[in-house]
Amino acid sequence: MTDSSPAPTPRRARVRAPELTGKGGWLNTGGKQYSLADLRGRIVLLDFWTFCCVNCLHVLDELRELEDKHRDTVVVIGVHSPKFVHEAEHQAVIDAVERYGVEHPVLDDPELATWKQYAVRAWPTLVVIDPEGYVVAQHAGEGHVHAIERLVTELEAEHAAKGTLRRGDGPYVAPEPEPTVLRFPGKALLLPSGNFLVSDTTRHQLVELEADGESVVRRIGSGVRGLSDGTADTATFNEPQGLALLDDGSVVVVDTVNHALRRLDLTSGEVTTLAGTGRQWMQGDATSGPGREVNLSSPWDVAWWQGKVWIAMAGVHQLWTYDPADGTVSVAAGTTNEGLVDGPGAEAWFAQPSGLAATPDRLWLADSETSALRWVDPDGTVHTAVGTGLFDFGHRDGAAEQALFQHPLGVNALPDGSVAVSDTYNHALRRYNPTTDEVTTLATDLREPSDAVLVGDDIVVVESARHRLTRLRLPEEAVRVEAVAHRTQRAATEVAPGRLRLDVIFQAPAGQKLDTRYGPSTRLLVSSTPPELLVDGEGVGTDLSRVLELDPAVPEGVLHVSAMAASCDDDPSNEYPACHVHQQDWGVPVRLTEGGADRLPLVLAGLDA
Repeated sequence: MTDSSPAPTPRRARVRAPELTGKGGWLNTGGKQYSLADLRGRIVLLDFWTFCCVNCLHVLDELRELEDKHRDTVVVIGVHSPKFVHEAEHQAVIDAVERYGVEHPVLDDPELATWKQYAVRAWPTLVVIDPEGYVVAQHAGEGHVHAIERLVTELEAEHAAKGTLRRGDGPYVAPEPEPTVLRFPGKALLLPSGNFLVSDTTRHQLVELEADGESVVRRIGSGVRGLSDGTADTATFNEPQGLALLDDGSVVVVDTVNHALRRLDLTSGEVTTLAGTGRQWMQGDATSGPGREVNLSSPWDVAWWQGKVWIAMAGVHQLWTYDPADGTVSVAAGTTNEGLVDGPGAEAWFAQPSGLAATPDRLWLADSETSALRWVDPDGTVHTAVGTGLFDFGHRDGAAEQALFQHPLGVNALPDGSVAVSDTYNHALRRYNPTTDEVTTLATDLREPSDAVLVGDDIVVVESARHRLTRLRLPEEAVRVEAVAHRTQRAATEVAPGRLRLDVIFQAPAGQKLDTRYGPSTRLLVSSTPPELLVDGEGVGTDLSRVLELDPAVPEGVLHVSAMAASCDDDPSNEYPACHVHQQDWGVPVRLTEGGADRLPLVLAGLDA
């Protein structure tokens, strides 16, 4: 006799979801405000993000397929939770939602109210709420969408059987498109003809403009997201950024969301792929080899230096090179750890390098998440000119050791040996003089400048959020601005001095297990700012739990925690199971307080029991 009773409902932890509140209100809803009660019956996926964060941008792209496939049952809501002061501006959030093609509702939470209610500790964090309004899973970092997809499928079946699933159209309402020549342009290049080539990032195209910086000569790319080679009319890009001219007259194009380098033949308009597979580099992937066979990760800018194309690999906090002579790519500097550490290239830490400029003896770079200007020597040694780390930023001129930027994306070498910095979130063009070791302000009242090019005695700035190129005469005298300094505004976690147990929570998705066939499948790296905070427990290991020893003499600081776990399909009959890497970096501000917590849980995937 067959048993026709329904399969048992899977048992999982459930916590009532806090209400969604944000002072900035809702975007992409046609003006309507929403509460969790309005979404009852739907599976809600909260994406806590901020637009400076490249890992958050990766997750936006990971979610697109899931959103499309489960459009009638799943509502994705972006909860915008700012790191930088500029990101708390409502108009900046509106711009970012359009810039990155966000096609779901976004709650603007400038004061981190919902972030705090959900006890979020890292960007990005994903929270799954079931149709009855309970939190059933939390994931920090990238690489979790396959697990969320499985959970969504389970929840659909479970709540359809219970009668608690409500299908239908979601609350997303697309904004009206604006008819501008450029739309959030990223980078620009002065061509030998005197024209400009601009990466028209949000429209997935390149645009050649006449010398006036306004008149369109031609567009390259169909304007549809994709990765296909072909003619100027048929080739496709996905949010292109940096551009560099090669000796043969062609242009290297950074195709950021395709994780690829492309080549544009300026004469024919033909586009081909030089490097990248279209897939994002993850831990364990090859770090050198034939360009078309190696994965890259959100390359953001390129520069020709020392006979190679240098790549600002923002997605993994590294510098790579591409050698046109043999078509190979390789890592040049950076460990993939996010932070500001100088020294030999193999030991240096970067944080989303996003702008490059070459001189014969230095490769300058804008290291955006540390709000820093840095450079590389010909021997590969990395130095910092301006900037202190991930949490200090502002607009302050003067001696380089105390000067501040706010998330700069572009850098240009000037004829006198100084450097112009596109200080993006300060809406300013700044200048660093290596001779005097001082920073000044060249221009203000720009809107998210992301790059600039020299044209004679002028500098042409890519004013990204004003959708235009703006020509400025390089001033002889610096503009004076009122100094302002900021720190990332996140509440510190109160912990007890002495022993602190760090637990990274990782629960493999249903149907998967930790992959231990070739050794440990987990990795944990811990460090601190200042370094004196950690008496014991610093360094790398394979256990996701660790006892740290905090120095009672250091009242506060930041714990930097990087975790990775690899899980594979749990099917003994499958010789080649599908495997997935889950990874996240946390910067946790802590304050040492008698009676504070003696345990610090960080959720990589699952819920903390």
